[in-house]
Amino acid sequence: MKNTLAILCFLFIYSTSLFAGGPWPQKKGKGYFKLSEWWIVFDEHYTSSGFKDPNVTTGIFNTTIYGEYGFTDRLTGIINAPVFSRTYNNNIISMTNGAVIAEGEAFNGIGDFDLGLKYGLTQPGAKIPVAVTLTLGLPTGKTGAGTLGNLQTGDGEFNQLLQIDAGIGFQINSSIAAYVSAYTGINNRSNGFSTEFRYGLEGGLGFASNRLWVTGRLIASESFKNGDTAATTTSTSIFANNSEFFSLGGEVSFYITKKIGVSASAASAVRGEIIAAATSYSVGVFLDLSR
Repeated sequence: MKNTLAILCFLFIYSTSLFAGGPWPQKKGKGYFKLSEWWIVFDEHYTSSGFKDPNVTTGIFNTTIYGEYGFTDRLTGIINAPVFSRTYNNNIISMTNGAVIAEGEAFNGIGDFDLGLKYGLTQPGAKIPVAVTLTLGLPTGKTGAGTLGNLQTGDGEFNQLLQIDAGIGFQINSSIAAYVSAYTGINNRSNGFSTEFRYGLEGGLGFASNRLWVTGRLIASESFKNGDTAATTTSTSIFANNSEFFSLGGEVSFYITKKIGVSASAASAVRGEIIAAATSYSVGVFLDLSR
């Protein structure tokens, strides 16, 4: 149960990081908005030693509204809001006699909202744009739900992520566009949770007059291992601290019209500590007013 609490706590950090995105602020009055469904179902997890252990089958589903809006050509507001979150686990079955030790449960609520500001350090149109982003993670979700207290839709802490992005966009030929971007940052977590070092790399190819985009992502987080680990803290604080992961994923986006499109993505941690050992998926529909 303690491991399940920690894993669910971490998943909100991981799922929101999938939206992190690039050194290109929106132009003034322009924006990008997306409604998506993200989910993961897992029956094993990475332990604090990096090995895999089984757990009761657990799932979480987030219905999320994501938006970017350009206040100026260099300043963009960002919101990532899991407006509906459902988490559940199956029955816990005895391995000796097959009896039900604890019945499965589910909980519905909202998740932890993220609010951010992205500022372009370079002028619009720079060959290699650089931007800095401050993201505030609000503890709007629920912790400790369910009879056993192992269901949650948030991590119960207020965090501040400061990151810097750099990238470049270019044409491979007359019909294929491309971009590459990278970021690094520090995520300061409250309530006894460890500070984290974040970094990532993303690249994409645009086909058919940029109507079809294929994107690959590397996302990683390393713990400073400076959080509360004393036995007097809660089980979540003990086991959720020092979470780490190295994830690979990809996304396909297709513009049905000039501004409206659909997307599908998948990602999985190839190395981790206190995280689910399974693939997460997402599908969505978006409105791109920047085109």
